Amino acid sequence: MSERAIDRLLAIMARLRDPQDGCPWDIEQNFASIAPYTIEEAYEVADAIERGDMDDLKDELGDLLLQVVFHARMAEEAGLFAFDDVADAISAKMTRRHPHVFGSEGERMSGEVKTRWEEIKAEEKAAKGVASASILDDVPLALPALARAVKLQNRAARVGFDWPDTSLVIDKLNEEMLELSAEIAKGGDPDRLEDEMGDLLFVYANLARHMKVDPEAALRRANAKFRRRFGRIEEKLAALGKRPEDSTLEEMDNLWNEAKREERES
Repeated sequence: MSERAIDRLLAIMARLRDPQDGCPWDIEQNFASIAPYTIEEAYEVADAIERGDMDDLKDELGDLLLQVVFHARMAEEAGLFAFDDVADAISAKMTRRHPHVFGSEGERMSGEVKTRWEEIKAEEKAAKGVASASILDDVPLALPALARAVKLQNRAARVGFDWPDTSLVIDKLNEEMLELSAEIAKGGDPDRLEDEMGDLLFVYANLARHMKVDPEAALRRANAKFRRRFGRIEEKLAALGKRPEDSTLEEMDNLWNEAKREERES
């Protein structure tokens, strides 16, 4: 990205936020009101990557960059920091956290990438006067639940709180499934069902972590598969002059199996 390109984007955002001549919607926004859009744009970037659509990825990355510029502009108006401060801060952080790339010859030869990364992060927190009562304290609450579960589990694993073998995770998964089944058999108190379902999902996330599978990516893939196959059901029914709501479960299940076979044979 050329300097001219980012300068133009910064100028556009400044104009949009101009109290006199700007856009009314942009002017009334604040950090809290924009945050959901920032999260949404990050997901749309992930979606474009998942679909392998590079043209769309370019557009979505632009939308995400706009979010950074938007937040930086509001901070500059408040006298807090500006876009250049954001860029300088991340540049300094990446240089600092990669001594094996940017450091002395000895640091570049050490090869202790993971260990040094964690040590440097801890040093940065200490320098800021940030004291954590728990190693889990700085795992963001706003992360998607599955992603946060994996991050919490990874943090705990660093200090040895982890199953040494994937088979033990599967055993725990079966245990949680039995507990959920028992709760359903009791009549299904909503709070207890939610609690047991949460335990089950947490162990599923742990199993994915042990298998080196990103559970968020796996679920996105499953969602896309379901959307694709159900779309084929709708197409096949439409060819018969019918809609899903006019069909039986058995009929739709047969069409689902046809859609699966078509995918495997294609």
